[in-house]
Amino acid sequence: MTAAKLVGLKDRLREIVGEEGLSDDPLELEGFSSDLSGWGRGEPLCVVRPRNPRQVQSVVDLANHLGLNLVPVSSGPPHHRGDTVPRGQAVIMDLSRMDEVVRVDRRNKVALVEPGVTFGRLQEEVDGVGLKVLMPLLPRPTKSVIGSYLEREPITIPKYHWDMTDPLLCTEVIFGSGDIFRTGSAAGPGNLRQQWEAGLAQKNPMGPAQTDFARILQGSQGSMGVVTWATVKLEVLPTLHRFFFATERRLERLVEFTYRAMRPRLGDEFFILNGVSLACAIGSRRKEIEDLIGKMPPYVLVFAVAGYGVAPRERVDFQLHDLRVHAQASGVVLRPEVPGLSGKRARDHFCSPCEGVYWKERLVGGWQDLFFLTTLDRVGSFIKLVEDKTRERSFPLERVGVYIQPVQQGRSCHLEFTFFHDPADLQEVSRVGALMDDAAMACAEAGAFFSRPYGPWAALAYARCPDSVAALRKVKAMLDPRGVMNRGRLCFGDREEGCA
Repeated sequence: MTAAKLVGLKDRLREIVGEEGLSDDPLELEGFSSDLSGWGRGEPLCVVRPRNPRQVQSVVDLANHLGLNLVPVSSGPPHHRGDTVPRGQAVIMDLSRMDEVVRVDRRNKVALVEPGVTFGRLQEEVDGVGLKVLMPLLPRPTKSVIGSYLEREPITIPKYHWDMTDPLLCTEVIFGSGDIFRTGSAAGPGNLRQQWEAGLAQKNPMGPAQTDFARILQGSQGSMGVVTWATVKLEVLPTLHRFFFATERRLERLVEFTYRAMRPRLGDEFFILNGVSLACAIGSRRKEIEDLIGKMPPYVLVFAVAGYGVAPRERVDFQLHDLRVHAQASGVVLRPEVPGLSGKRARDHFCSPCEGVYWKERLVGGWQDLFFLTTLDRVGSFIKLVEDKTRERSFPLERVGVYIQPVQQGRSCHLEFTFFHDPADLQEVSRVGALMDDAAMACAEAGAFFSRPYGPWAALAYARCPDSVAALRKVKAMLDPRGVMNRGRLCFGDREEGCA
């Protein structure tokens, strides 16, 4: 884009969002030109910060008129998956100024929020009415609730995870075509206020009719449109909340115990970390983390039992009794604490966003994540595969974290490997990149399901699904015919007309 055209573009954007809603600060643009993933660089032309859906729609209309590339971003830094780094030139649409918690409905356990609302902000809002937010594991303080749910980041309470779209419900989206659309029961009849007066809460994600348009938006990495608000599920805040642990050298026993606990939906928070990830999650400095890694057992299952509403203590007691029976049958011993972590500290720690430095930065400053969906009974084979690749690349196993999160009430699980590295050591960065490529390819060939294919994983995911690629390109051509939304993502090309 020529300098004259760029000046004209900025002037037109200022007319939409105002002087304070546009930034061309070089340092800020540099921050959006790349991220911690190392998957390429882009050229942000400017950052536009709309205040409301009308301004978002006007920016999308302008993008269609001028053939711009728009990259929507709702979370603050650090970004680390490559999905917010533009392919070539682009206008960054930063939605952080749209940060209102519009409505909290205690009776229906639902909140309507804008994309700039973070987990900490929403929890503050709902605490007063006795509700809790369903969070992923230790989200960073700047993480957008809508951004997390759109990317299907797994929540830590699998018994509340009924469908892969949970906890996301209804949305308002401005598609790449510029059309505004409401999904689920929010579609109507009537506007939001009329629906509220009639006692409706925008809680059913299905619709209009029997189509679930939210599934098109989830995992699309901003390539279909911009979500301007969404309703999200909440749950009752426990009055009694106790955390416990199970430690094992043999992962198979923890998997067996998890299956037994998931079937009757026992417990609330429920996940497994290896000693490296748990030490990073609870330690605050490198020396403390390294000391904890030396003391931690290979794998730690963290789980909680909660009581709320009627007879909370009785609710906790019967679940603990049943969990102890299942633990004994699985050969697992339940413990009130592990090195550096008591049950009380775990409750305070894992039920809130991460405080201070993001927990994956604390060991050596940098990290790369490899994650996919599988089933619990296959986790052990994938871990062995990744460990073998790690040894082949001469990368230290004590720098590899493992996170196992049951989803859909244990029907499947999110398996995540974190390779902690020093970002200042270019040789180590290169080694981690090669290791990630090797491990991703090996896991894909072994049956890993990359449901969130960032960067080079897209080729692994879509090469095996030509029918899905054809269908997605048809949908993209309908919803974003000029290809203005975050070009080059998933199976879509970089051309203005949309799909390659």
